[in-house]
Amino acid sequence: MTQFSLPETSRTALPQSFVTTPIAHRAFHDVAAGRPENSRAAIRAAIERGNGIEIDLQPSKDGRAMVFHDYDLARLADGKGAIRQVDANTLRKMTLLGGDEGIPTFAEVLDLVAGRVPLLVEIKDQDGAMGPRTGDLEEVAARELKGYDGEVAIMSFNPNSVARFARHRDDLPLGLTTCAYLQGDWPFLPAATRKYLRNIPDFDRVGASFISHDVDDLSNPAVTRLKDAGTPILCWTVRSQEVEEAVRAVADNITFEGYEA
Repeated sequence: MTQFSLPETSRTALPQSFVTTPIAHRAFHDVAAGRPENSRAAIRAAIERGNGIEIDLQPSKDGRAMVFHDYDLARLADGKGAIRQVDANTLRKMTLLGGDEGIPTFAEVLDLVAGRVPLLVEIKDQDGAMGPRTGDLEEVAARELKGYDGEVAIMSFNPNSVARFARHRDDLPLGLTTCAYLQGDWPFLPAATRKYLRNIPDFDRVGASFISHDVDDLSNPAVTRLKDAGTPILCWTVRSQEVEEAVRAVADNITFEGYEA
Protein backbone atom coordinates (compact mmCIF):
# COMPACT_ATOMS: atom_id res chain seq x y z
CA MET A 1 0.00 0.00 0.00
CA THR A 2 1.41 3.40 -1.02
CA GLN A 3 1.88 5.70 1.94
CA PHE A 4 2.03 9.44 2.38
CA SER A 5 5.15 10.12 4.44
CA LEU A 6 4.95 11.91 7.76
CA PRO A 7 7.77 13.54 9.67
CA GLU A 8 8.25 12.61 13.30
CA THR A 9 5.44 14.21 15.28
CA SER A 10 4.18 14.21 18.84
CA ARG A 11 0.92 12.47 19.66
CA THR A 12 -1.90 14.66 21.01
CA ALA A 13 -4.12 12.90 23.53
CA LEU A 14 -7.85 12.60 22.96
CA PRO A 15 -9.71 14.83 25.45
CA GLN A 16 -11.68 12.98 28.11
CA SER A 17 -14.95 14.45 26.81
CA PHE A 18 -14.72 12.16 23.78
CA VAL A 19 -14.87 9.20 26.16
CA THR A 20 -17.53 10.46 28.56
CA THR A 21 -19.98 12.06 26.09
CA PRO A 22 -21.93 9.80 23.68
CA ILE A 23 -21.36 10.99 20.11
CA ALA A 24 -24.29 11.49 17.72
CA HIS A 25 -23.51 9.88 14.35
CA ARG A 26 -23.77 12.53 11.61
CA ALA A 27 -25.26 14.64 14.42
CA PHE A 28 -28.58 13.80 16.12
CA HIS A 29 -30.39 13.16 12.88
CA ASP A 30 -33.97 12.02 12.31
CA VAL A 31 -35.51 12.71 8.92
CA ALA A 32 -39.02 12.14 10.31
CA ALA A 33 -38.39 15.07 12.64
CA GLY A 34 -36.90 17.25 9.90
CA ARG A 35 -33.27 16.65 10.88
CA PRO A 36 -31.29 15.07 7.99
CA GLU A 37 -27.79 13.63 8.41
CA ASN A 38 -25.06 16.25 8.93
CA SER A 39 -27.64 19.05 8.85
CA ARG A 40 -27.66 22.21 10.92
CA ALA A 41 -30.94 21.02 12.47
CA ALA A 42 -29.34 17.73 13.56
CA ILE A 43 -26.33 19.59 14.91
CA ARG A 44 -28.51 21.99 16.90
CA ALA A 45 -30.45 19.03 18.34
CA ALA A 46 -27.23 17.32 19.43
CA ILE A 47 -26.02 20.49 21.11
CA GLU A 48 -29.32 20.88 22.95
CA ARG A 49 -28.99 17.31 24.23
CA GLY A 50 -25.35 17.76 25.22
CA ASN A 51 -24.18 15.02 22.85
CA GLY A 52 -20.87 14.97 21.09
CA ILE A 53 -21.18 15.32 17.32
CA GLU A 54 -19.62 13.30 14.50
CA ILE A 55 -19.61 14.88 11.04
CA ASP A 56 -18.13 14.08 7.63
CA LEU A 57 -16.19 16.29 5.24
CA GLN A 58 -16.29 16.23 1.44
CA PRO A 59 -14.81 18.83 -0.94
CA SER A 60 -16.78 21.10 -3.24
CA LYS A 61 -15.71 21.87 -6.81
CA ASP A 62 -14.17 25.15 -5.67
CA GLY A 63 -12.25 23.56 -2.81
CA ARG A 64 -14.47 24.29 0.18
CA ALA A 65 -14.89 21.74 2.97
CA MET A 66 -18.57 20.69 2.99
CA VAL A 67 -20.30 18.75 5.78
CA PHE A 68 -21.74 15.80 3.87
CA HIS A 69 -21.27 12.04 4.02
CA ASP A 70 -21.73 10.59 0.53
CA TYR A 71 -19.62 11.08 -2.57
CA ASP A 72 -22.81 11.37 -4.64
CA LEU A 73 -25.58 13.84 -3.85
CA ALA A 74 -28.65 11.77 -4.78
CA ARG A 75 -29.35 9.92 -1.51
CA LEU A 76 -29.21 12.91 0.78
CA ALA A 77 -29.84 16.09 -1.20
CA ASP A 78 -32.02 17.60 -3.90
CA GLY A 79 -29.34 17.08 -6.51
CA LYS A 80 -27.38 14.43 -8.36
CA GLY A 81 -23.83 13.71 -9.38
CA ALA A 82 -20.60 13.92 -7.40
CA ILE A 83 -20.48 16.55 -4.68
CA ARG A 84 -16.93 17.44 -5.71
CA GLN A 85 -18.28 18.57 -9.10
CA VAL A 86 -20.56 21.25 -7.61
CA ASP A 87 -19.44 24.61 -6.19
CA ALA A 88 -20.00 25.47 -2.55
CA ASN A 89 -22.51 28.27 -3.15
CA THR A 90 -24.74 25.90 -5.13
CA LEU A 91 -24.38 23.18 -2.49
CA ARG A 92 -25.35 25.62 0.26
CA LYS A 93 -28.61 26.30 -1.59
CA MET A 94 -29.26 22.60 -2.33
CA THR A 95 -31.88 21.37 0.14
CA LEU A 96 -31.08 18.30 2.21
CA LEU A 97 -33.84 15.74 1.76
CA GLY A 98 -36.14 15.63 4.75
CA GLY A 99 -35.17 19.12 5.87
CA ASP A 100 -35.42 22.74 4.82
CA GLU A 101 -31.76 23.77 4.82
CA GLY A 102 -28.88 23.45 2.38
CA ILE A 103 -25.60 21.58 2.75
CA PRO A 104 -23.48 23.40 5.33
CA THR A 105 -19.84 24.32 4.97
CA PHE A 106 -17.38 23.19 7.63
CA ALA A 107 -16.85 26.82 8.62
CA GLU A 108 -20.59 27.26 9.21
CA VAL A 109 -20.71 24.16 11.40
CA LEU A 110 -17.74 25.32 13.44
CA ASP A 111 -19.51 28.63 14.05
CA LEU A 112 -22.69 26.75 15.03
CA VAL A 113 -21.03 24.32 17.44
CA ALA A 114 -18.76 27.03 18.86
CA GLY A 115 -17.01 24.66 21.26
CA ARG A 116 -20.16 23.76 23.17
CA VAL A 117 -19.78 19.98 22.64
CA PRO A 118 -16.97 17.69 21.42
CA LEU A 119 -16.72 17.55 17.63
CA LEU A 120 -15.45 14.42 15.88
CA VAL A 121 -14.58 15.13 12.23
CA GLU A 122 -14.17 12.38 9.65
CA ILE A 123 -12.36 13.36 6.47
CA LYS A 124 -13.67 11.14 3.68
CA ASP A 125 -11.12 9.33 1.51
CA GLN A 126 -10.50 11.20 -1.75
CA ASP A 127 -7.95 8.79 -3.23
CA GLY A 128 -10.46 6.04 -3.96
CA ALA A 129 -8.14 3.28 -2.81
CA MET A 130 -6.87 4.62 0.53
CA GLY A 131 -3.71 5.86 -1.16
CA PRO A 132 -1.83 9.17 -1.01
CA ARG A 133 -3.86 11.11 -3.63
CA THR A 134 -5.86 12.91 -0.99
CA GLY A 135 -6.22 16.31 -2.64
CA ASP A 136 -6.44 19.50 -0.58
CA LEU A 137 -9.32 18.71 1.78
CA GLU A 138 -7.00 18.12 4.75
CA GLU A 139 -5.27 21.47 4.30
CA VAL A 140 -8.61 23.26 3.91
CA ALA A 141 -9.98 21.61 7.08
CA ALA A 142 -6.85 22.50 9.03
CA ARG A 143 -7.13 26.11 7.90
CA GLU A 144 -10.82 26.31 8.85
CA LEU A 145 -9.96 25.05 12.34
CA LYS A 146 -7.49 27.85 12.96
CA GLY A 147 -8.75 29.76 15.96
CA TYR A 148 -11.54 27.31 16.74
CA ASP A 149 -12.05 27.34 20.50
CA GLY A 150 -13.43 23.91 21.28
CA GLU A 151 -12.57 20.25 21.62
CA VAL A 152 -12.20 18.67 18.20
CA ALA A 153 -10.65 15.43 16.92
CA ILE A 154 -9.85 14.42 13.34
CA MET A 155 -10.07 10.95 11.81
CA SER A 156 -10.26 9.14 8.49
CA PHE A 157 -10.40 5.63 7.08
CA ASN A 158 -7.43 6.61 4.94
CA PRO A 159 -4.24 6.75 7.04
CA ASN A 160 -2.68 8.95 4.36
CA SER A 161 -5.40 11.53 4.94
CA VAL A 162 -4.60 11.62 8.65
CA ALA A 163 -0.89 11.92 7.88
CA ARG A 164 -1.51 14.77 5.48
CA PHE A 165 -3.72 16.63 7.95
CA ALA A 166 -0.94 16.29 10.55
CA ARG A 167 1.43 18.14 8.25
CA HIS A 168 -0.77 21.19 8.73
CA ARG A 169 -2.02 20.63 12.30
CA ASP A 170 -0.23 18.13 14.54
CA ASP A 171 -1.56 19.77 17.71
CA LEU A 172 -5.01 18.16 17.43
CA PRO A 173 -5.93 14.58 18.43
CA LEU A 174 -5.82 12.33 15.37
CA GLY A 175 -7.50 8.97 14.92
CA LEU A 176 -8.21 6.22 12.44
CA THR A 177 -11.69 5.09 11.43
CA THR A 178 -11.33 1.31 11.26
CA CYS A 179 -13.23 -1.89 10.51
CA ALA A 180 -12.87 -5.45 9.23
CA TYR A 181 -12.76 -4.27 5.60
CA LEU A 182 -14.96 -7.09 4.35
CA GLN A 183 -15.14 -7.47 0.58
CA GLY A 184 -18.91 -7.00 0.56
CA ASP A 185 -18.55 -3.62 2.23
CA TRP A 186 -15.52 -2.52 0.21
CA PRO A 187 -15.94 -4.17 -3.22
CA PHE A 188 -13.64 -1.76 -5.05
CA LEU A 189 -10.76 -1.89 -2.56
CA PRO A 190 -8.03 -4.42 -3.49
CA ALA A 191 -7.87 -7.49 -1.26
CA ALA A 192 -4.27 -6.73 -0.28
CA THR A 193 -5.24 -3.23 0.86
CA ARG A 194 -8.20 -4.55 2.84
CA LYS A 195 -5.99 -7.11 4.58
CA TYR A 196 -3.39 -4.44 5.33
CA LEU A 197 -5.84 -1.94 6.81
CA ARG A 198 -7.68 -4.57 8.86
CA ASN A 199 -4.64 -4.88 11.14
CA ILE A 200 -4.46 -1.09 11.81
CA PRO A 201 -0.70 -0.97 11.16
CA ASP A 202 -0.52 2.80 10.60
CA PHE A 203 -1.63 3.85 14.07
CA ASP A 204 1.82 4.94 15.24
CA ARG A 205 2.98 6.15 11.82
CA VAL A 206 0.28 8.82 11.60
CA GLY A 207 0.54 9.88 15.25
CA ALA A 208 -2.95 8.63 16.11
CA SER A 209 -4.21 8.69 19.68
CA PHE A 210 -7.53 6.83 19.20
CA ILE A 211 -9.53 4.66 16.83
CA SER A 212 -13.21 4.62 15.96
CA HIS A 213 -13.98 0.99 15.07
CA ASP A 214 -16.93 -0.84 13.54
CA VAL A 215 -19.27 -2.07 16.27
CA ASP A 216 -19.48 -5.49 14.58
CA ASP A 217 -15.71 -6.08 14.67
CA LEU A 218 -14.66 -5.16 18.20
CA SER A 219 -13.17 -8.63 18.73
CA ASN A 220 -10.51 -7.82 16.11
CA PRO A 221 -7.07 -8.65 17.61
CA ALA A 222 -5.79 -5.28 16.42
CA VAL A 223 -8.43 -3.55 18.55
CA THR A 224 -7.46 -5.69 21.53
CA ARG A 225 -3.80 -4.80 21.01
CA LEU A 226 -4.51 -1.10 21.03
CA LYS A 227 -6.91 -1.28 23.97
CA ASP A 228 -4.34 -3.20 26.02
CA ALA A 229 -1.89 -0.39 25.28
CA GLY A 230 -4.32 2.15 26.74
CA THR A 231 -5.68 3.54 23.48
CA PRO A 232 -9.20 5.03 23.65
CA ILE A 233 -11.57 2.88 21.58
CA LEU A 234 -14.60 4.60 20.07
CA CYS A 235 -17.05 2.56 18.00
CA TRP A 236 -19.58 3.09 15.23
CA THR A 237 -22.49 2.79 14.67
CA VAL A 238 -24.56 1.79 17.72
CA ARG A 239 -28.28 1.70 16.97
CA SER A 240 -29.90 0.50 20.21
CA GLN A 241 -29.51 0.63 23.97
CA GLU A 242 -29.04 -3.15 24.03
CA VAL A 243 -26.10 -3.00 21.63
CA GLU A 244 -24.63 -0.08 23.57
CA GLU A 245 -24.66 -2.06 26.80
CA ALA A 246 -22.94 -4.99 25.10
CA VAL A 247 -20.18 -3.09 23.31
CA ARG A 248 -19.15 -0.97 26.29
CA ALA A 249 -17.23 -3.99 27.56
CA VAL A 250 -14.71 -3.11 24.86
CA ALA A 251 -15.49 0.39 23.61
CA ASP A 252 -14.76 3.43 25.75
CA ASN A 253 -17.43 5.42 23.95
CA ILE A 254 -20.03 5.06 21.22
CA THR A 255 -21.12 6.84 18.09
CA PHE A 256 -24.87 6.29 18.00
CA GLU A 257 -27.99 6.92 15.90
CA GLY A 258 -31.66 6.00 15.89
CA TYR A 259 -32.20 6.19 19.66
CA GLU A 260 -31.39 8.46 22.60
CA ALA A 261 -28.09 7.42 24.15
